[in-house]
Parts: sequence; C-alpha cells; structure tokens
Amino acid sequence: LGPKDIKLVYGRHGTVKAKVSVTDRDNYALSDQEITELASWVTKIEEYFSKKHHRYQPMDTEWAKDGKSNELYIVQARPETIHATEDKNAYLEYKLKGTSEILVRGASVGSKIASGPVRIIKSADRLSDFKPGEILVTEMTDPDWEPIMKMASAIITDKGGRTSHAAIVSRELGVPCIVGCGNGSKVLKTGQEVTVDCSSGAEGLVYVGKLDFATIEHRLDKLPSIATKIMVNVGSPDEAFRYHKLPIKGVGLGRLEFIITSYIKIHPNALLDFAELKKSRDRDTQKIVKEIEALTVGYEDKTKYYVDELTEGIARIAAGFAPHDVIIRFSDFKTNEYRTLIGGELYEPAEENPMIGWRGASRYYHPKFKKAFALECQALKRVREEFGLTNVIPMIPFCRTPEEGAKVIEVMAESGLDRAKDASLKIYVMCEIPANILRADDFLQEFDGMSIGSNDLAQLTLGIDRDSSIVSGIANEKDPAVKKLISEIIRTCKAKGKYIGICGQAPSDYPDFADFLVKEGIDSMSLNPDSVIKTIEIIGKLEESNDESR
Repeated sequence: LGPKDIKLVYGRHGTVKAKVSVTDRDNYALSDQEITELASWVTKIEEYFSKKHHRYQPMDTEWAKDGKSNELYIVQARPETIHATEDKNAYLEYKLKGTSEILVRGASVGSKIASGPVRIIKSADRLSDFKPGEILVTEMTDPDWEPIMKMASAIITDKGGRTSHAAIVSRELGVPCIVGCGNGSKVLKTGQEVTVDCSSGAEGLVYVGKLDFATIEHRLDKLPSIATKIMVNVGSPDEAFRYHKLPIKGVGLGRLEFIITSYIKIHPNALLDFAELKKSRDRDTQKIVKEIEALTVGYEDKTKYYVDELTEGIARIAAGFAPHDVIIRFSDFKTNEYRTLIGGELYEPAEENPMIGWRGASRYYHPKFKKAFALECQALKRVREEFGLTNVIPMIPFCRTPEEGAKVIEVMAESGLDRAKDASLKIYVMCEIPANILRADDFLQEFDGMSIGSNDLAQLTLGIDRDSSIVSGIANEKDPAVKKLISEIIRTCKAKGKYIGICGQAPSDYPDFADFLVKEGIDSMSLNPDSVIKTIEIIGKLEESNDESR
C-alpha cells in the first residue's frame, strides 16, 4: 500500500508515466507469502556470495514480478559497496549548532546534515541544469535521475516513502534525503540556501539558510570496556537500524507511543467499535469514520490494522538489536494524550490531573480498555512466536499495586502471553511509584524484573509536577530521598536475583549520579542514543577510579 500515484509503462519510445488506478493503489504490491519468499531468496544469495568471498558480503538485489503469470524473478544481484566498506569502528555523529525557520518537513533518510543552494528539477529533460553540491528538489525520482543524485549534497522529494527510489538510492550513496514532503518543490526556490537535517530522528527538516553543524567521529574501538550494561531508549522503529552500531546491549525502553501516534494514528477503541460508528448519523462521528477508512485501506478487519502496525514496528526494533534484550513498554499514554488520536474524544475522560490519573496498568484490565490492551498483547505474541524474536520482553508501566499487576498478567495470559506456556517469556514492571519500592517483595513475586523510571519516581517522591515550570526546578533525581529509594530497590532486586535497570537521562546529565548507580550495582542504564558514547566514557573513568580506590 502507499500513494503509488504514478507507474511506468512501455511506450513507443521507452517508458512513459501513467496514473495508477484507485483499485491498484488500494491493493498490496506483494502478499506476505511473496515477501517471505523473496526474503528467503535474498538470504540465500547473500550466503552464497559470503561463502564464496570468505567474509560477510551484503548484496544489492533487484527483483521483478511478472504481470501476467504473477511469478517472481531475481533480475540482478551485485555486491553492496557503500555500507559494506564503511569503517565499522567509526561512528559519525552530526549536530546542528543552531536552528532557523523550518520550511519543509518529511521522512528522513540517513542521519546526516547538509547545506547548499536549492535546485528544483521538475522533469528529466532539465537534468543538465543540475550542478554538483546543489540540493536536488523534485516531485519524485527514477533511475534516469541517478547521475545527478550522485552529485547532490542532499535530496528532497514531494512524494514517496522510505522505500521509494529516492530513499533507496540516497541510502546507497550516503546522501541525506527527505521524502514525502508534499510541498517541497512549491515552497523552496532555486538558488535559495537551505540546510537539510536528517540527524534528529524519523522526521527530516529543511531550515532557512546555511546553518553551522558539527561532524564528530567517535572511535568505537577506543572506548573503555565497562562492566555496567548500557542500553538505549527507542521510540521510532526507523531508529533501530540507525543506532545498531552503537556499543550497546539492547533496548532498555522501547516505547509504543510513537508507533501509535505516527503510524496508527487511531484510538484502538474506535477500531474495535468501527462497525457501530459507521451506523451513526452524527456528523462528527462520520468524519472520524472517513478518517479511519482512509488510513485503513485494504483492511476489512480494522483491528488487524492496529495489530499489524504494532507488530511490524516492534519487530523492527527487536530485529535491529537482536540477539540482545529489547524491553518493550506497553502504551503509557495519559487520557489527554489518548484524546488526540482519531476517535479519542469518544472514549477518554477529561481528567483534572492526567499525570496521576487513568494511565498505565489501571487501563489494561479496565472494562473500557481491556479489549484494546489485548490488541497490544496480540502484537507482542506475534513478534515473539511468528517472527521468532524472543528477545522481546514486555514491561508494564505505572503499576500502583501488586494486585493490579496480577490482574494485568492475567489479561496478558488470556491474550496468549502466558509464562505458564512459554518458559522463555519474562515480564518486567516500571519502578516509578514509591509503592513499587515500599512493596518490592510483593511486586517481585509477580514480575521478573524492574526498570526505574527516574522522572516519575522523582515527581511522586517529592510531590512535584514535572510539567509545571514553576516547581519542576526545585529538585530532581539527585535528591537524597529519591536516591535512598533507588538504593533500596537495587538491593532488593539483587537479593532476589531479579533484573534491575534504569531508563532516563540522569546518568548522562549528572556524572555523580552515574557514579552513584555504578557503586550501587545497577544492572543496566538505558539512555537516549545521543548520550550513549559520552556516558560510556564517564562510566569508564568512574569504574577505573572505583577499582583503584578499593
């Protein structure tokens, strides 16, 4: 599925562009079975050439599907020469030194930054106008454009997604690219100086002017070897393969919220109740129905759309960091955040203080959300069983009591995530409420491990609303009361042989806090990707000085 507005067909003098029919646009190009078959073939091709060359040899493989017989063919296989020849011990980090007005947004491809003059090319007969170092802006590209794509400092397209021609070639060339902007060729002007930023995650941004940026090369082989396990926080599935080179031991916090807001966009209850919503004559409800239909084209069962999107997103994160553990936290939206999803206003109450309201575990067994939570469970079950990614560990957020935890675990078992039937399945809980620590013995009878959420733990220990700018600066995770609780939960988990980690920025923001965690013997620290290397360097020095002082 996807826009697929244009196709190339044979003409009298080569290929010509033609519009794709609505029926073809709304159908999948390949079935799941065909995708699996192609993947199997490509894997065998890679294995063959790797064996022939006595080293791992990734392959750039092209395929075709016969329009009449529906048979699949491999039409070309050649060694991939850009990423395969990279220095595996060099990790490049790009950082903007400032910002300006944002002109265009789209999906980022790669992680680089580039600046230069814009060159808008509307058709292939103007390719000769392009000069080396310019930023190519066009509606979309095809193979005829590749000679000038090699000369571009960056590429921007109005149409296409992460698997479009522009995206694929940009990855091969190592050129920053933003696809699916919608209005790039209309907003930008030839000769205009802009900066293309693909360094900040899934969204690529185009800024006014030529902005300064830094390119930092980290030598991974020069980093200290540390005892503390460093993991990474991941929200977007697109980040999974971007950060796989980092010297980390998996994902300590995989968030579902980004997948739900950016890919699914619909409240799960609206999908569960879709048949009833269609019967409504209310104008606002009919608007919701149309939005759902537009997003779920190709899905008769609308809940399957929700499960499929979650499954694919989770699986991408899990595969990107396999075989290391990938801890996936179930959705932790607050009611005001759930209301922003399509159809959300039909199901979410307007709470006075959503931060400590109907969130986390309390939703999962509640009659008004239990079926929606079951969809999340189905997705994780598919990732573990159908995809074979058993490195995924589900985690329950904001669980107020052990009894509440037991209810959630029961719902999970009803949905197929049952430890009695799967000995490899572990279930963790977030440690972010003082009660999680004060009743740790009881919680650890239900759960296999804990991950400290230092932001919520600090606000609930100190009575500070972290969304309030007036009081949020009074104290933080370094407060003695918070540290005392953290020390206690680390000792308790260690005594019971249960996993205990922390997911938050405090260890990288405050070296003395990292020192405190190292001395307490925390199993792992999960950080945002941009602070991993800095924190490893800090911890390396701390561990070395701690060893010398013993």
